[in-house]
Amino acid sequence: MARATGGTPAIPADRGRRLAEVILADSRRAGMGPGSRLPTERQLAADLGATRTTVRRALAVLEAEGQISREVGRGTFLRDARWAPAGDGGALDGNGQAAGPVTGVAASADGQASGGPGGSAGFAPADVMAIRRMLEPSAMRLVVAWATAADFQEMDRCLAGGERAESFDQFEHWDLALHRCIVAASHSPLLIRLYAVIDAARHGRYWGDLKRRSASRDRQRTYQADHRELVAALRTRDPDRAVEAMRTHLARVSHHLFDETG
Repeated sequence: MARATGGTPAIPADRGRRLAEVILADSRRAGMGPGSRLPTERQLAADLGATRTTVRRALAVLEAEGQISREVGRGTFLRDARWAPAGDGGALDGNGQAAGPVTGVAASADGQASGGPGGSAGFAPADVMAIRRMLEPSAMRLVVAWATAADFQEMDRCLAGGERAESFDQFEHWDLALHRCIVAASHSPLLIRLYAVIDAARHGRYWGDLKRRSASRDRQRTYQADHRELVAALRTRDPDRAVEAMRTHLARVSHHLFDETG
């Protein structure tokens, strides 16, 4: 069971994610598109046989992924989410369209990504972190070169969500979303598809359990400061500063996850 660090009860991450996928799939089957208003939390809970707390958690997942927007006094609306993860193990191409499934990665019956021993969601956290430290800093040069005003608007949305986060799980949603949209801002279809495997691994139980054990309010604030520095470096089109900001951030996360010294 997840332990919340804020004032709301913790819901197991996989339950919130599965319900989020159901809500999104049901909306698509109903022919709803960007701008369509979803039912209220109360109605979704009744329709899906879930508690309102679990529905609220699922909507938080969809909001962080850019699938929906929630407007006070108006409701919850589907969003044209070019930064959201594509279904069926897919990724977004340079134009934000679904690029099809990543080779060797497919969705299993329980909604976890599979492919290779244990599936991508079952990759060892140390392996995931090592590849992230190789890939993400170097990718910042592409982001500096190709990020658009819309990309920076999405980064700001994710930063604001991280600022509002009241629990570990909420902050982790926005952390995932920020890193995903930064990579999407490279506008490299191949890089985006490669990162989809990392993204799936970060949704896995092993990663989540390790990250949760290392979580604290102080570390959350430090990560958020790292994120602000990273986005600022990208916005000023400073590749060396952006590479160093990402390298420093991932080194810090690795240190906290694995209790590294030095």
